[in-house]
Amino acid sequence: MTETVTSGAIEDLIENFEFLEDWEDRYRYIIELGRKLPPMDDALKTESSRVQGCTSQVWLVCNVDDSTPSRMTFIADSDAHIVRGLVAVLLMIFSGKTAQEIKDTDIDGILNQLEFSQHLSPNRANGLFSMVKRIQATAESYL
Repeated sequence: MTETVTSGAIEDLIENFEFLEDWEDRYRYIIELGRKLPPMDDALKTESSRVQGCTSQVWLVCNVDDSTPSRMTFIADSDAHIVRGLVAVLLMIFSGKTAQEIKDTDIDGILNQLEFSQHLSPNRANGLFSMVKRIQATAESYL
């Protein structure tokens, strides 16, 4: 799942969610996305890579390539299945983009289309937005 994300990948994700009308099926799909994440090296799971504001343990690391403009690739993991799936969704949205593309991404619009605000518990929603803020702050630091 380290492929460069295109708007097509986001559209596919939204289409898959629309196809799965039942939220139990959507949760299973999110968990399956998390299972497909490559494992994160334990050496990267440090206090500085831990995302603050998440009830579960979430680690997020950014790598920036040498291309012009530079593209940001994120590596992340969580100790909770559903959160790991949410991490996978965010990586689909943000990983492989430039800092400017990350800044310009309408993440609220995408998450609204996925109906996360209506179906995630307040703790999971707060954790999701903590991850988004961390990604956006990392991108901002490269602008």
